[in-house]
Amino acid sequence: MRAPAFADLPQLVLGPLVGRPDVDWHRAPPGKWSPLQIVQHLAIGIDGSARTFDSRRAHAPMRRRPRTVWQWLGYMVILRVGWYPTGFQSPAAVRPAERPDRAAVERQFREGLARFAELERELLPARARDLFVKHPRLGDLTLPEWVRFHAAHCAHHAKQIRARLAG
Repeated sequence: MRAPAFADLPQLVLGPLVGRPDVDWHRAPPGKWSPLQIVQHLAIGIDGSARTFDSRRAHAPMRRRPRTVWQWLGYMVILRVGWYPTGFQSPAAVRPAERPDRAAVERQFREGLARFAELERELLPARARDLFVKHPRLGDLTLPEWVRFHAAHCAHHAKQIRARLAG
């Protein structure tokens, strides 16, 4: 499975929600996140990893720390094979609020994507292999790896958004 292009993520994630009333943004089965909470979860991760790269842009060249077996397996499955496994609980740092503000979430999502696009323009290809930000499950990732991760992650959650809206 191929992850979508990074530039297509706003349409992939937010497109199904355009023109929908607030009730649709908050619709969720018991114990599951609403589409708005899913978008906030994605926004937190995208914005947070972009801000961390931005704060490290002046760092000297870095080395990737060795991956554990689980990190290597997750990396291979998500970033190489393109399959996003289900059933894992998100780290606390990227869990959404109970009832987030729609406008703030949309803004954070779009600004995080724009920040990544800017980082790509400014840091690549020069820093493609020597600047890292740790992913909680996959270990140290480069900027291009984070872009691929976010594309796969958004595609995974976009399916959930569409399912919530269909149900």
